[in-house]
Order: sequence, then structure tokens, then C-alpha cells
Amino acid sequence: MNRSYSLKISLLCTFILISIFSFVEAETCKPTEPDMLGPFYKAGAPVRSSVGKGYVLSGVVRSSKDCSPIKGAQIEFWLAGPDRQYDNSHRATVYSDTEGSFRFESNYPEPYYGRPPHIHIRVSAGGFRTLVTQHYPEKGKSRATFDLVLLPSE
Repeated sequence: MNRSYSLKISLLCTFILISIFSFVEAETCKPTEPDMLGPFYKAGAPVRSSVGKGYVLSGVVRSSKDCSPIKGAQIEFWLAGPDRQYDNSHRATVYSDTEGSFRFESNYPEPYYGRPPHIHIRVSAGGFRTLVTQHYPEKGKSRATFDLVLLPSE
């Protein structure tokens, strides 16, 4: 074998290995499972990060493609109040910050009509499919982290 040929083979092998490791190490995030919208959604909830006290939900909005944070995502929340009714005082819109982070505070959601405590969430961001999901708090907990992972638009 001549030296030039060996060098070409060596460079080719190096390129292939780098390509394989880059592919394997490329992080992807599992998309957040969608859940039902429910009958009580109303567009246009006021921009505010709190609709009560006692339960804090925070997390990061991310792309399923590469786990990168999505800044400026619109996140709408709605839940039943302490009286187990849906009303405008328990609706809010927040936007993810430059790191994709969000924080929302409410009362601990009440169960109603046989449903477990839950908070409805609708997330939209340019270049991504709108996500409708729900967060189900753990009994006895006053806070939770719930990352919202969106699928890119096709």
C-alpha cells in the first residue's frame, strides 16, 4: 500500500467515526403527550403568571428535534378554582423566557365530576405544532416541574 492511499483511508475512517458519534450523540427529546382540550378552553386569557397561591408549576419549553429551548412560546393555562368551577380568574397566559423557562402559580387544582386534579395547558410557538396537554399534580406536592416538548411543524 502506498502512503497516499493509507492517508486517504485513515481520513475516511476518521470522518465516518466522527459522523457516527455525532449522530449517536445528537440529543432528541420525547414530545410531550397530548391530552384533551376539554370543553372549558377560552382563547385570550390574560397575561399573568399567577391565578392563586399554593401550587407552582415550572419547566422549560423545548424542541423535540434537538432539545433546544424555545423562547417566546405562548403557554395558556386554565383550571377549576377552589369552588370546582372554571372561571376567568383561573385562566392565564405566560410566555417562555429566552431560556425557554416558564413559571405558573395557582391554587392546588380541585377534582370535579370524577376527574383527578389537573391543569389544562395549550402551547404554541412559531415553527412548531400546537400542543394541548394536561398536568396532573401529585397529591401532597405544592410544586412540580413539567417540561413541554413540541414537535416541529412539517
